[in-house]
Amino acid sequence: MKTGTIPPLRVPATLRKEAEAVLQQGETLSAFMLESLTRRIESRQAEAAFVARGFASAARARKHGTYVPAAKVIGALRRKLAAARRRTR
Repeated sequence: MKTGTIPPLRVPATLRKEAEAVLQQGETLSAFMLESLTRRIESRQAEAAFVARGFASAARARKHGTYVPAAKVIGALRRKLAAARRRTR
């Protein structure tokens, strides 16, 4: 696999010190940055997929005229929350 480079990143000295302070044993700042960038990319991709699913769902609802009233959804969520709270006690 070919590799590329990311442009150098200028940061305040305090931020660099904070990043270095959280490195795990044997971890380099470069490895930390690569992992951080990878996780953020995955997060953005998941967010975009979530939004796309929401738009697709809304389009299907408009097309078929099938909507669930907000009160019904909130009620179901409240019941789930109550059940989860009972399980954790």
